[in-house]
Amino acid sequence: MTPETEPQGPLAEDIYAKRLAKYEDTKRWYFAQRAKKAVDALQKHDFTALYTETGEEARQEILKLVPAGATVGAGGSMTLRQIGIVEDLKKRGHKVYDHWIPGLTPEEMVAIRRAQLTCDVFLGGANAITLDGQIICCDGVGNRVSAMTFGPGKVILAAGANKISKDLQDGLRRLRDVAAPQTLKEIHLSLPCTETGYCHDCDSPQRPCRATLILERKPFFTDSTVVLIGEALGY
Repeated sequence: MTPETEPQGPLAEDIYAKRLAKYEDTKRWYFAQRAKKAVDALQKHDFTALYTETGEEARQEILKLVPAGATVGAGGSMTLRQIGIVEDLKKRGHKVYDHWIPGLTPEEMVAIRRAQLTCDVFLGGANAITLDGQIICCDGVGNRVSAMTFGPGKVILAAGANKISKDLQDGLRRLRDVAAPQTLKEIHLSLPCTETGYCHDCDSPQRPCRATLILERKPFFTDSTVVLIGEALGY
């Protein structure tokens, strides 16, 4: 088709609109297929796992999972903030230990992080979740990876389908070259990865990549739920 014979006017707009709609349908299909495979694998590894198509659906599911009156720890997760669950729980009257509140002193931030280890429910994200049911997270302080393994009675992790990786090697690559550079750029750290966009395994004293957790199975004594969301969320 030459430029002279290409559709013009309303016909062209209709064709392009249908193509864009098809694109969105295809992306949802892709995310859903990968998420459902990961959910099956997580369930075989003793996690409670579920898939929601949207962040709004995930928010509603998480609200159902948090018991009335429970104290809640909010880990450092952009996904949690994007779906609005942290503010929802505050409005519902829960005591929420949130170290992202502006204006906190360093001492207050440490105290809140410690409280996250013994709260009733801990909410967090993940840097990668593999198709074969492994969860990968990295921390600089360690409150998130600690709370995910033992302490809170219930752990709920929310992750967009963009976090799904083929296997452990791919998940670790995603952590280093996708999640870390973007997360650290957002908080304005001057590191090699925030200059180039990929990991250099640096020796910088500011380096926050200090504790990497790989959950291969649900830890004993912790009620762990993973909510995979059919949208690109977080880093």
